[in-house]
Amino acid sequence: MKTRRALHGIAIILLIAMSAVAQDWNAKPNPDLKSLDRLVGAWTLSGEAQGQIRFEWMEGGLFLVQHFDFEHGGRKIKGIEVIGHLQRLGEEPSNDIRTRVYSFLDGLTLDYVYELVGDTLTIWGGEKGSPAYYKGAFSKDGNTLAGAWVWPGGGYKCIATRVK
Repeated sequence: MKTRRALHGIAIILLIAMSAVAQDWNAKPNPDLKSLDRLVGAWTLSGEAQGQIRFEWMEGGLFLVQHFDFEHGGRKIKGIEVIGHLQRLGEEPSNDIRTRVYSFLDGLTLDYVYELVGDTLTIWGGEKGSPAYYKGAFSKDGNTLAGAWVWPGGGYKCIATRVK
């Protein structure tokens, strides 16, 4: 058992060393990711979902994290979402902004694609063009995001209002 742990530790050290050679340690955030800066801050949800969400940049600015804690249809939903460009070892970053949600209360891990065009934010479930998506529009002052989640057979409307 100790030998297996030691080998696992060595494998992790080698992976980190290989990534140091393969990766640019001075990576800069993609400009399209920086466009999501308008999400940064705390928001209150109202409408068919009630609660709070908060967005913040992780160190380095390569990932945006959403913390969410709300209720929809009598169900509590709580977790985090890590938003950024998918980049595997030795590869270029993905063209799309991809995310992974970690749902604390049921253990689900869900993937999404973010797309911001003008004042319209679309969050596709899984892949672009999916029948499951969120579409919302920012107000002129950027302090309100009104939209709806849609999926085959369901969906809900909600409004996110920035808390200052």
